[in-house]
Order: sequence, then C-alpha cells, then structure tokens
Amino acid sequence: MAETPKTKRSGLYRQNPFLSFWMAGFECTDQLNAFGNRVDFLKLTGHLQLLEQDYRNLQPFHIRTVREGIRWSQVERKPYTYDWSVVAHMLKRGKAQGIQQVWDLCHFGYPDDLTPLHPMFARRFAAMCRAFVEFYRTLNPEGPLVVTPINEVSFMSWLGGDVRGTSPYCVGQGWEVKYGLMRAYIEGVAALREADPSIRILTTEPLVQVVPPLEATPAQVEEARHAHELQFQAVDMLCGRICPELGGTEDYLDILGFNYYYDNQWVVHTQDFLGWADEPKDARWLPLHKLLMQAYERYNRPVVLTETSHPGVDRPYWIRHMAEECAAVLAAGVPLWGVCLYPIIDRPDWDNLAHWHRAGLWDAEEEPGEVPQRVLYKPYAAVLLEAQEMLSTMHLNAIKD
Repeated sequence: MAETPKTKRSGLYRQNPFLSFWMAGFECTDQLNAFGNRVDFLKLTGHLQLLEQDYRNLQPFHIRTVREGIRWSQVERKPYTYDWSVVAHMLKRGKAQGIQQVWDLCHFGYPDDLTPLHPMFARRFAAMCRAFVEFYRTLNPEGPLVVTPINEVSFMSWLGGDVRGTSPYCVGQGWEVKYGLMRAYIEGVAALREADPSIRILTTEPLVQVVPPLEATPAQVEEARHAHELQFQAVDMLCGRICPELGGTEDYLDILGFNYYYDNQWVVHTQDFLGWADEPKDARWLPLHKLLMQAYERYNRPVVLTETSHPGVDRPYWIRHMAEECAAVLAAGVPLWGVCLYPIIDRPDWDNLAHWHRAGLWDAEEEPGEVPQRVLYKPYAAVLLEAQEMLSTMHLNAIKD
C-alpha cells in the first residue's frame, strides 16, 4: 500500500522529538498584567542576560530540552513587520550548547494593538506563525521543530475574559475570548504546517480536577462535572470535536502537554483546594497519574507534563511526588515523553513584581539595579537527581516498547 500524507502523519505522531525526558521551562510571559503594565519575564528573571550561564547550569541535571518563548509583543511591534534578532540570538546560544528549544509563539502576551476579540487577531497570528517558520528554517534547515502556538488557552480565556486579569480585561466573556484564541490557534497550525509539514505541535493546557462539595445535591454534582469538562474545550476545538466551523481536525493533535500544579484540584464555585499532601487523602482527590491516563484515553496521543513546580520549602517533596506519579504513568504503558520543570529559574508575580515565588530549581537573588543571580536550591537539586535515576530505566524501556 502506498504511503499517504495521512499515514505519514500517523507515523510522525509516534516519533519522540525531544532530546531529554527532563526539560526546563524559562518563564517567558510578555503579557499586560492586571494593572495594564507590560511585563517581560525573559528580562525580569535575567534569562536573556544570563542565557549561556542558564544553559550551562542544566548540564549536571542532563536537561537538553527547554521551553522558551518568542514574545510576540516584542517581535511584531508593527503589523506584519517582524524583528527576530533576539530570537536569533537565543537560537544561536542554544545551538552552541546542544540545547533543544521548544518555542511558545504566544505565552499570554499580544502586540499592543491586538486582543483575541480583535477581528484581525487570527489573521495576524497566522501570518506571524508562517514568518517564524521561514525565519527559523533559514538558521536551522534540518531537525525537528516543536512549537506551542498559544500557551494555556483555557487559562488565558478565564484570566482575560472573566476576571479582568489581562487583555482584553472582560467579565463574562470567557467563551468569546476562548473562541477567538482557538480561531487563531487553528489558523496558526494550518500556517505552520503549510510552511513546514514536519513541524510538531505541542499543546499546553491546564490539567485539573473539579469536584462537587461534600453531601452535594444532584445539581451541584452536575455543575462540577460540567466545570471539569471545560478543561478539554480548547483541545476539543483544535481537533474539530466541537466548533468544527473553525477548521479544527484530528490531524492537528500531535503531542499533548498538560500543566499541573499543587492547586489544580478544587471544589466547584469555591477557593477550596484539595491538598495533595493531606493524610488521609480527600476521597474526591485524584492522583496525577489517573488524570494523565484519562486525558491520554480521551485523545490517544503521547503526553508531556509541560509545567510543574511548587513554591517554597515543599519543592523537593513535590518533585518526588511528581516522579512517583510519572512512574505510575509509564508503568501503565502510557507514552509519557517528558517532564518540564517550570519555572526552572524563579519568577516574580505578574501583578506584584516585588514578590518572587521561590518555585524554581534556582532562586533568582535580586540586587537593586543588577541582574538576578542564580542560587541553586540544593534540597530540590538532590531530590531531582534521585528522581531522574528512578525514572531513567522506565523511560528507556518505554521508548523501546
């Protein structure tokens, strides 16, 4: 039987493009925060200034794959006019040190004249996607290119569409913002694939568990079920299961990335979180491996834990917990292709830049007027090396299978 584009694509889905199972995520948001101020975390965290040092620091932890962002608001300051100079600098530094960069094209930030509700948003985004591939392939004509078109559509829709946390600063418009983002996402994937049929698409959506209150009424149970299901809307739109008029298709599903933090399980319509370290566990709490397995069964694509971390002194306990959960995923035969420590370098709060989360493998120690210096959090580092050793054999066996 002759190989068709569809069968070629099916074969591509089974190929793991990542250089390392353990990955590092550098916070790259360029969004407008709740006060309307543009933040630029590549600079605020010192990553742009200390790029080579940050990459060298990854070597003892055998991390060769990183998540980076182009900062759309900085690349396209005038419509359809692009400045790739900073991205070119980052590409060259990464190549020199053998680092594979997975690129977010939109990580919470848009150009000053755009919002997801703008009638030209999707067209401008698709044009930028095409321009990015053309630029990238002039510097790297060979090898896999992994791209996240828009990071966390579900979260961005809520933040900008329901709670006025970023542009377009709406309330009650979450669905409209999500629809606009996914229109752009789908048109962006079409443009990326047209420019480079071999490109790999990594979705990055929050993975959550929304539960009813104790002694819930049937109505509350249904409300929780509906709220829980909303986490899959963006990916369902991408693959055309809902809103087919946007042009989504199963062919656009490639690598499923899920972002999971300590506060990703909560009671519907409340701020009551289910504690991951509570003993005994709340009966409504589900371990991460079960959530990942449910998502895998829903879409039947390889998965990556694209963001995970914990602030403060619980960092080492969290990473041990994540390693144990990933071991359970691999033992179940699910193709888990990686875990991204996000952020690898500590970051400040978007709306309070004086408050740093203390969530990275390295803390960023600030001095007035100076670039934040890297201070390794040794308890985290020790547990990470143990976790890597524990998972390495399982991961190699999974690749062979």
